[in-house]
Amino acid sequence: MEKTEPVDRTPRMTLTCYNDNHGYGWKHVDLFVHDAAGRELGWVHWGVPQDGPDAADEETARVEPALRRTSEWRHGVSAGGMDFWEADAQWESK
Repeated sequence: MEKTEPVDRTPRMTLTCYNDNHGYGWKHVDLFVHDAAGRELGWVHWGVPQDGPDAADEETARVEPALRRTSEWRHGVSAGGMDFWEADAQWESK
């Protein structure tokens, strides 16, 4: 009988913030939860006063103090030309 590795079913959380290049008024941070296969399980977002990672870090610490960013911010540009950043996150364990 072939031995198989256990399947990791731990949800993954990702913070995403944006630069409102187009003036849409979308100053917010998203927290996405995905399963191990990458399927989105849910998301929430909260407003931020400024664009970008620094504002996202400051507001996240205020709104969700038990939520920790666990990676560096990774920059990307959407198909529509909007700058965005993603970072891994997790809840602080007690």
